[in-house]
Amino acid sequence: MGTMSIEDILVTPLRRIETIGGDVLHALKEGDEGFAGFGEAYFSWIEGGAVKAWKRHTRMTMNLVVPIGEVRFVFCQSNEQYRIEEIGVNNYARLTIPPGIWHGFKGLSKTNSLIMDVANIRHDPNEVERLQKFDFDYSWD
Repeated sequence: MGTMSIEDILVTPLRRIETIGGDVLHALKEGDEGFAGFGEAYFSWIEGGAVKAWKRHTRMTMNLVVPIGEVRFVFCQSNEQYRIEEIGVNNYARLTIPPGIWHGFKGLSKTNSLIMDVANIRHDPNEVERLQKFDFDYSWD
């Protein structure tokens, strides 16, 4: 695992193209800054007000997009240094998170929010570390 910091997180505004019958939402394509290869893509729901924290990948680069709802992502460099990014329908963007950064997230919508991750490697339970929600001194309120 290299020495990455929360400053290495990339925020890329994404295009939302209005079309009759429903919008087209861009996410990621080969050649985009932040594209580190393709291992798998998956979706996960987070309920409004729910918190999922903390985990850190040792090899995986994640590209996160929230096409439905709003989500607050919190990245932790140390117990005193945090970076907060909120993305979703009102701030449609992609977060590129390099390996080695602790992160968690909270659903901000009243209903469920959908998170898409395009990862550069396939899921491997041996390359992810997990902590409990209260292991960092961060208030999710």
